[in-house]
Amino acid sequence: MEQFDVAIVGAGPTGLACGIELQKRGLKPVLFDKGCVVNSIYHYPTNLVFFTTPELLEIGDIPMTSLNEKPGRTEALKYYRRVAEHYKLDVHQYEKVLGFDGADEHFVVRTEMSTGERCCYQAKKIILATGYYDIPNRLNVPGEGLKKVIHYYREAHPFYNQDVLIIGAKNSACIGALELYWTGARVTMVHRGAGISNNVKYWIKPNIENRIKNGEIKAYFHSTVKEIRPHEVLLQTPEGEVTLRNDFVFAMTGYRPDFEFMAEHGIHLDPASSKPITNPATLESERKGVYLAGVIVAGTHTNEIFIENGRFHGKVIADAIEKSLREKAA
Repeated sequence: MEQFDVAIVGAGPTGLACGIELQKRGLKPVLFDKGCVVNSIYHYPTNLVFFTTPELLEIGDIPMTSLNEKPGRTEALKYYRRVAEHYKLDVHQYEKVLGFDGADEHFVVRTEMSTGERCCYQAKKIILATGYYDIPNRLNVPGEGLKKVIHYYREAHPFYNQDVLIIGAKNSACIGALELYWTGARVTMVHRGAGISNNVKYWIKPNIENRIKNGEIKAYFHSTVKEIRPHEVLLQTPEGEVTLRNDFVFAMTGYRPDFEFMAEHGIHLDPASSKPITNPATLESERKGVYLAGVIVAGTHTNEIFIENGRFHGKVIADAIEKSLREKAA
């Protein structure tokens, strides 16, 4: 069974940052991801532009360059590939971590490859850096399992001349609604709130509100989806039930960390915030030897931690692990 000092679950920017910091300290990490390197960024909308400058996305002291003031998705993917290659990180792509057993210094990590083959590895420490983008918040309505229901907006072209419903009114929902409208889809938005979220980017909010005001995009506020059917959707609105013709539904209802995986592995959550209970100085969880990094540290408050600050978790955790292993060896 192959042995490592640290097994990192998740190969996003934070997971990569953890791997880099551990290698700098002479330790041997391995990274696992059920998808590709920075899988969550790969699933971002094709034309996404980050709401930040390149230097705030940098890890491992490798500079990030961008053609414009703010980098786009393609530039970020290229950058993180380059970082992984530069540091020769041992990243097992398309290998999902099923779970881990054992105790501090003696963990056994169980995985499954995309081929169905299962493997086991030994690790002294575990870092969970799984993010939150993989698990969409469910609507819990009839028809949610239909193939036409989509939780990740990528691009507008396939939906030209289609009747599309967008559930939600935050950034991703508004950007998707505008791009779909510009591409020739017939777009309707439904949101349980009173209007477009105040947190929508300042250059997007007036644009979407004007499209709604002009009737180019139909919007139902204080409304919810009651049922999704093969060729229509049923809405509950202040005026009563409304049935709309529909080809596709984009459920832009947000995402959450994998709380179940953490609970199964002895990581307890704060009842109020769902934040995992960790030592703030080391980010070690209540299960000794298991550390948490990135956005999962924030629980359901996913707007508190982004790549910009989550990337610094790597140094904090690597320092703590190096100190722990050195003390055990002494």
